[in-house]
This record gives sequence, C-alpha cells and structure tokens, in this order.
Amino acid sequence: MKVLVIGPGGREHALIRSLAADPYVTDLHCAPGNAGISSEVTTHDIDAQDPAAVVALATDLESDLVVVGPEAPLAAGVADALLIAGIPVFGPTQGAAQLEASKAFAKKVMAEAEVPTAMAKVATNTREAADALDAFGAPYVVKDDGLAAGKGVVVTSDRAEALAHAETCFEAGGTVVIEEFLDGPEVSLFVICDGTHAVPLAPAQDFKRIFDNDEGPNTGGMGAYSPLPWLPTGFVDEVMERVAYPTLRDMDSRGTPFTGVLYCGLAITTRGIRVIEFNARFGDPETQAVLARLKTPLGGLLLAAAKGELDEAEQLHWHPETAVGVVMAAENYPENPVKGAVIHGLEQAESLEGVSVLHAGTSVNAAGETVVAGGRVLAVVGLGADLHAARAKAYAGIAAISWDGAQHRTDIALKAANGQIKLSEGTH
Repeated sequence: MKVLVIGPGGREHALIRSLAADPYVTDLHCAPGNAGISSEVTTHDIDAQDPAAVVALATDLESDLVVVGPEAPLAAGVADALLIAGIPVFGPTQGAAQLEASKAFAKKVMAEAEVPTAMAKVATNTREAADALDAFGAPYVVKDDGLAAGKGVVVTSDRAEALAHAETCFEAGGTVVIEEFLDGPEVSLFVICDGTHAVPLAPAQDFKRIFDNDEGPNTGGMGAYSPLPWLPTGFVDEVMERVAYPTLRDMDSRGTPFTGVLYCGLAITTRGIRVIEFNARFGDPETQAVLARLKTPLGGLLLAAAKGELDEAEQLHWHPETAVGVVMAAENYPENPVKGAVIHGLEQAESLEGVSVLHAGTSVNAAGETVVAGGRVLAVVGLGADLHAARAKAYAGIAAISWDGAQHRTDIALKAANGQIKLSEGTH
C-alpha cells in the first residue's frame, strides 16, 4: 500500500518510522516533513492546510491512504476533501475535528454523552470570566476555546494572571472555557476510531511545563513515557466504556462520525477518571514513546480505521520494553525560539543501542547541515527493560547531541521510575 503522511513534526516522524516498518507499506511519502523525515522518505513542499493541494498530491502519488498528523489541516477540512475525492484518510472531518477545535463544543458532547469531566463555564467577556473564576476558585484553569497548539491553557493560583489570559483571548476575538481544577496525575490515551469501533493504544504521560519539577510556562510537551506502571488495573477498559464509546456514539448521532485518533487527556482524581480535554489527532510527544513499543503493523491498523473495518483488525501486540522520550528544544522556547543553530551529534546518538532520534523542528541549511528550525527540535527516545533503563538510554542520546542554547528537562519519567506517583485514597 502507498501511504502519504501530512505534517512537519516529531509526531509525523514517529508515524513515518512505524509505517516504514510495516511490510505492507510499499511506498511512503510525507508533506511537508522536516530534515529527519526527508532523509528517510520522499517529502513534498506543499501547504498542508490547503485541502486542494493535499488532494492533488495524494492523487498524483496514487495514495491508498493519507494519514493527517496535525490539528490545523483537520480543522481546515483536509479530510473532507480527501473523502470527496474517494481517497481513504485517517483523520476526522472538519465537523468531527471540532472535538479539538472548540473546547465549548467538546464540553457539549461530553455533557450529552454523560462523559465524566470538569465542571466548566464558557465566557465571552471579562465580566463573565471574572464571575466564573470566582465560582470555581483557585487554582484557576482558563482555556482558549480554539486551537492553540497545546499552549492555550493557563493554570494558576493568581486570579489576575487568569483574568489577563482570558482578556488576551477576548482581544483576539475568541471565547474562553473556565473550569474547575482537577487533582491527580494525568494520563494520555490514544484511541484509534473508525466512526463506530475503537481500539486503544498503550497509555502515556507527558510533561507540559518547560522546566524541571513542572515549573515555567506551558509548552507543546517536553517529554513522555509509556506504559505507566502505576495505573490501576482496568483503567483502559474504564476509559473505553465511560469516555471513548459514549463520545463516538454521540458524534455519530450528530452526523459527524469520528474517524482517526481520539486523544483522551485524562486526570485520575479522588472522584475517579475525568476528561481534561479531547484532541482529534496523535499527541506530540506521546506518539514518539507509544509507537516505539508497537509491534503490530501500523499501516494496516490505520487503513482498517479509515475504511470502517476496525472490528476486523488484529489484536494489538506490544514490545515488552518501556519507552521514555525526552524533547530537546531551542534556546528561548517557548516564548521566542532562536532558530538557525547547527545541530551536532545526531549520528552518534542514533548509533546508540535502544536510542532513536525523531526530528520535529529541523531543516537543512545551504551547507547541507541540519539546523534548528522550530521551538521543539528533537525527541530522543530510549527503549529499556524498565523506566530507569529507558531513561538512561534517552539521556545518553541527549548527551551526544548539542547546539547553541539547546535545552531539555532532566526529570522526564523520574517520579514514576522512583515509584513516587501516588493515587489518592478513594481513586477508582
């Protein structure tokens, strides 16, 4: 089968690596890709958010499947255009992608489907925002209603900061969702969906803050690990029963069946599982850790979902090792990343046993050198017998790579490795 992956980042590099390992995938392309992806497959420099351009490329390549990575092309209707052209696509339509594109829409779906989530209020002006903040109290959770690449959420005990974030969203013409704060550890679960059926991947945990000990501003994600040894037995089954399937049924009843990845961002609170948010695509950087362990051929799984045949797909099989992925980011990320620095040590890191380097914000300069081209630059994934071993391999890979101003967290998966993640009494 011929597969085209849409997107420029680390998630897409992880998808490319997994698809390349699928014996049924005979031809693999990416648009637009990055320096790492272009060294492995043919890339095409098109606007990934232009539905007509994506359809034209997929038609020209005679693609049997198009996999859409990022949220922006989904919100732009790329999947709709491919479906109209008769090309199988893994990724939701514009209507179904509202689950991510609008936090308010997602809350409405969860209310109708009786999916457990945080209480929330939608605010369209400063007065409404102030009332909602006072109703829920600190810590305050303020979310931009639209797409914000994982950076539209502010969690703070400072009421003035919370209100200022809301006002920034209003000034940009948006609305905000203000929620009660959810206690407890967070879990990411990717659920492959075909509109009716669903198959869960292995749970992961990611790290949003830029600095160690979860300090500093939110980012798109600074690292992740999978699986989670501290999860209660039956966790995934409960999420499928109480979250994934009710959401799929509600979306189907609206006439917008959901095909693609339903990314469930969850908190395990003292009152049980609560949905923090939905995304309509693979998460980055969790994908890099999760797919590193997947033994089942990915192409066949995604094609089955695209064709509505997930109930016939084989049961998933996983490598027994643990995966830890650590993100290396540009100087001054997330505020104002410095681009252009030459990256050293990539081949040395890739040569280490159990280490893989996935490119996100990279490009090639006129001299043929790989350079920094984005905020999050690389994800270095280590596979090991347990969290300690996987961490050691990931950080050995990090130590081999350098550029001016490079930064990374040193504590990815550390608490889990040390058995320090505790679920509250009464958690179920």
